[in-house]
Amino acid sequence: MITIQACSALLPDGWHNDVSVEIDNHGRIEKVSTQQPDVPADTHVAYLLPAPVNAHSHAFQHAMAGLTERRGDNPQDSFWTWRDLMFRFLDQLTPDHIESITSFVQMKMLESGYATNVEFHYLHHSPDGTPYATLSEMSDRIIAAATRTGIGLTMLPVHYQYGGCDFRQLTRGQCRFHNDLDGFATLCDAIKIGLNKLPDDTVFGVAPHSLRAVAPDSLAVSRRLAGGGPYHMHLAEQIPEVDEVVHYLGARPVEWVLDNMDIDDGCCFIHCTQMLQHETTRLAQSGAIAGLCPITEASLGDGIFDGVNWFTAGGKIAIGSDSNIRISLSEEMRSLDYSQRLRDHTRAALATASMSTGRHIFEAITAGGAKAAGRKTGQIASGYWADLMALNGDNIALAGRTGDTVLDSFTFAGDDQLVSDVWAAGRHMVSGGHHHDHEAITAAYRETILKLKDIV
Repeated sequence: MITIQACSALLPDGWHNDVSVEIDNHGRIEKVSTQQPDVPADTHVAYLLPAPVNAHSHAFQHAMAGLTERRGDNPQDSFWTWRDLMFRFLDQLTPDHIESITSFVQMKMLESGYATNVEFHYLHHSPDGTPYATLSEMSDRIIAAATRTGIGLTMLPVHYQYGGCDFRQLTRGQCRFHNDLDGFATLCDAIKIGLNKLPDDTVFGVAPHSLRAVAPDSLAVSRRLAGGGPYHMHLAEQIPEVDEVVHYLGARPVEWVLDNMDIDDGCCFIHCTQMLQHETTRLAQSGAIAGLCPITEASLGDGIFDGVNWFTAGGKIAIGSDSNIRISLSEEMRSLDYSQRLRDHTRAALATASMSTGRHIFEAITAGGAKAAGRKTGQIASGYWADLMALNGDNIALAGRTGDTVLDSFTFAGDDQLVSDVWAAGRHMVSGGHHHDHEAITAAYRETILKLKDIV
């Protein structure tokens, strides 16, 4: 049994003082008590919060951060030219590279305040598309990284068949992703075996990459392969993507999905930055989660998610770091709200009558992230996984702050340096702001990145 004592904690019914949280030996919260100022504890913290899920990550892309900001010979740099650079970069990555990069990324997620990594993993094979001797080699390296970092893992192998809606063949840069339906089913079985090595909080799901990359008649099959686990897909991210889907499928991506797929809260659609208002309303009311990645969406010029109308329609959101160009929970939240302010010429765009901006976004991403990860998390309550983050009360950004202003200060005035401790299913992986294996993981990543820095 582990006990955490917090001066203040955000519980399902709001803020409480002098909170004691008892965690059982399986990593679940056993008991939460309030108004308990003198309870002996293993760890004392100032502010205790449920730790959010990082709902969308391509870990390997972090190694590209800072390498793609030149325009070069193309005067119209875009998502698509960036994608070409990404394909060239990943062509060099080995399983050893993937493991060290992913370990570093997961460590940074934990230090940022996330307790769970939902890995949307599509780099399956060798550079020429030949499967490794161990079919799940690349996925096994993601699993090895999670073993080292202690982060909660929801593993989403990605199904990727084609280079576009016209079923064109994949390019050299994409052939590492390819699986036909039978091959993908075999890969899923192999990955499940590897996941058995991880703790009980591990989750398996499936991710058809996009309407461009998967045949429409394959979607129901991949949903069955998820076995009731999370089901994620990129959707309506770029204008050329929308145009291609309209041309070949006869409807805009969101419209097609709503009219042709069984949608529920087990579905998480990533980005959705190119939606019309009626699509925003319909998709929000379907129960599906919108998986938002504000930093990456800004970096790649995807567009602005319509958060105001989404919430008005009762929609749920999760948040993720996607390309991992910058891994920062506070900055993702801030970027989401600031994008709404810039578009609508307003302030506190996502605040409600009862919750401040920071509180509303935070509670939305913890609840939606739990659904997106297929994980019983997002609340400091009995029976939930002990996914917890603590903020440093000695940091000047939190001086004198109480209640919702704690989250507002974290989101808008502070940064992830405010994070002092993080637990993932009761595993105390971050203390004093640093992962317990920070130096060794960083050293291994440095060795990898120095070999790759000039490729792009």
